Formats: sequence, C-alpha cells, structure tokens
Amino acid sequence: MKIGTTLLTLLFSLCLATAPVAIGAQEGLTFLHCGTILDGAGATMREMTIVVDNDKILRIEKGYLGADAGAEVVDLKQSTVLPGLIDLHVHVEGQSSPGSYLERYTMDPADVALRATLYCRRTLEAGFTTVRDLGGTGVNVSLRNAINNGTITGPRIYTAEKSIASTGGHADPSNGRSRELEFDAGPNAGVINNADEAWKAVRTRYKNGADCIKITATGGVLSVAKDGQGPQFRTEEIAAIVAAAKDYGMHTAAHAHGKEGMERAIRGGITTIEHGTYMDAETMDLMIEHGTIYVPTLLAGAFVAEKAEIPGYFPAVIVPKARAIGPALISTFGEAYRHGVKIAFGTDSGVSAHGENAKEFALMVQAGMKPMEAIMAATSVAAGVLGRGEDLGQIKTGYVADLVAVAGNPLENVRLLESVNFVMKEGVRVK
Repeated sequence: MKIGTTLLTLLFSLCLATAPVAIGAQEGLTFLHCGTILDGAGATMREMTIVVDNDKILRIEKGYLGADAGAEVVDLKQSTVLPGLIDLHVHVEGQSSPGSYLERYTMDPADVALRATLYCRRTLEAGFTTVRDLGGTGVNVSLRNAINNGTITGPRIYTAEKSIASTGGHADPSNGRSRELEFDAGPNAGVINNADEAWKAVRTRYKNGADCIKITATGGVLSVAKDGQGPQFRTEEIAAIVAAAKDYGMHTAAHAHGKEGMERAIRGGITTIEHGTYMDAETMDLMIEHGTIYVPTLLAGAFVAEKAEIPGYFPAVIVPKARAIGPALISTFGEAYRHGVKIAFGTDSGVSAHGENAKEFALMVQAGMKPMEAIMAATSVAAGVLGRGEDLGQIKTGYVADLVAVAGNPLENVRLLESVNFVMKEGVRVK
C-alpha cells in the first residue's frame, strides 16, 4: 500500500511539474494594447488593454496588461482603436462602370459571385466588418452564407436579396430592355402593384434567404428610366410590405429621393430612408415623429455627379439625374443633421468602389457633422438599425470582438479612417 501511494504521489508531482499552467490560463486570449479607444458610444479612453477571448471582448482594463505565455499581444499603442465599422447601404454583387449595364446580359451568376469575393475582401480590409446589402440578384445571399461558413473572407452581411419595386420602378429588372427581351416582372422578381402582391414579394424574399426588406419608394438615378424622384408606391402598398416584413422579423429600408415618395414610406412604417435627397423640414419632422432613420449615402451622390461629366460613362437618360441629385445630397444631409434627424452610416458602395466606403466620413464632416457623431453613425447607431445594439458596434465587455485601428486621431482628421492599419473580425485578425 505504501509503495502504491508513493508511486501515485510521484506521478502526480511529475504532472504538476510539466503541466502548462500559464498557457492553460491564457490559451487563445489576445491582448490589444491600445493608445486610444473610441468606444462607438461617444467615450474616449487612453492607454487601455482590450482582452479578447475567441470571438468576444472579455474585458477592458486601464494600462497595458502583461500577458503570460499562450496569449497573443498586439501593439496598438500608437493607434486609435474603434469598433468594426458598419455600412448600412452597399451592393456587393457589382460596381458601376461604363460597361456595367451590359454585364447583366453577359455575366452568369457564377461570374458575379467570383468577382464579388474581391469586393467582399476589400470591404473587410477597409475596416467594415458588417454591411447591409440593399439589393442584387440573390447572389448576395450566397455570399453571406459563404462568409458565415468561412469559405470566403468578407464582412458580416445582412442582405435584402432583391429590392422590391413597382412596374417600371427603379428596381424593376425588366427596365431598359428591348421589347423582344422585356418581360412582365411579378412578385417573384420583386415587382408588385397591390397589397396582396406586396405580401407575396416579401414572403418570396424570406424564402430566398433575405435578412431585411428594401423597396424603391421613388425613381432613382442609375435606373434606365427618366423619372428620378417621383413616388412609385401607394402608402397602402408600403404598409403591406412593412407588415409582412415584421411578421418575418425583418426591418425595412426605402430608397427615396423625392418628398412625396419619402413621406409615403415614412407613414407606411419604413425603418430607414436611403438617400433622402429632396426631403424638406416637413419631411424631417415626420421622420422624427415616426422614429425613421436617415442613411444619406453622400459618397454615391458625389461619385455619380463626377462621372456624369465623363461622356459615355452613363447612358444618356441617367446623366441629368446624376448631375441634379448628386450635389443636392450634401446640402440635404446638413439640413437633416441640424434638424435633429437620426442618422446612420451608409455609402451605396457598388455605385462607388468597394473598399473606399470610409470616404463617406469626410463628406459627413464637411456637411457639418462632428467626427465623433459620424463614427457613432457607423458603429452603435448602425448596429441598432440591424437589431444588434446589444452585442455589436461598441467596444464593450461581452460584445463581439470586431475591432479596427488607425494611426493617429480620427477626431482631428476623420480621413484617417480611409487607411485602417488593423482589422479584427470576431476575434480573428484580418489585417
């Protein structure tokens, strides 16, 4: 008995001597030594350590904590660290060019998807760890799924799958075709003309894997149609879309340039207004009353106004719309901001180049918004729109470890956000 006890004691002692106690204590942890933190909710912290455990922020401590063996240490002492940025208006399937209108006839879905993997990577490496895709062909659903299962690299995608339009409206997929190729699109293709069809279109988007619903409440700039701002739904049609979306747990977004179409969307219960070019004080008051959030997409306006001056870049019917609507966006945004409309960040990237999303910040600040508020629009405010305000969009204990860093202080020079030097998504370093 004594020999057996001694042998067991010896074996136990050997195990203690060789056990990786320190490694076991911090295996898988990442310590980020941060010179400055902008937490996404308006607070600034200096000389802090963020401890990441797998995909979550485990704790945030004052000073630069020491880490035992087994933990990774990332030196960001000369950087400003922010939550991963969120863009609420992108189109990841494509990117505008003089040839983009022909591509719908020459590219197969596989071609679209393969090229879009580059757009997804560029977006993530630019610091945008989450995006809301507001309309494509349905390839955007496959891209979301491929990112979620680790097949490709990209941001977290919330997608509307296919936008919902009325016949001849901004997102009618048959627009611009010859009579020989034209077809009468219906709810399956995202085109509706009454409340019953609205329900079917939403249910079809749900069946196809959408996370949210997007409608084109007015005419648009880049559709091959003359009217860029007239209303394209009746209020009861919009209300039916919103009601159906709520049944399936989805929020709603409305592309809208003109006042009447915007106000119908707001009264119909839409969650966000995209673009909002010709809203006035009355429209702004209505948005505040209904709690509607404004996603301005200033970058898209600046881009189309610039490209409209290049002969042949856009079809002729688009040029006057781009010249008029583009510059008006900046003025409208400034007025809406001063009026107190709640603003969330969105760029319409896919009109402009993917990966250049952060150029929106400078335009927001140019129009009068404070840099901290612009950053919050792309973090905590945007997370709230997605229903993720409890775990995304802030640097906070228990939140998802989506983090980006820039050299210098973006509150002094917001254009620094155009050059992020560190990106982490769900605890994994991407850049």
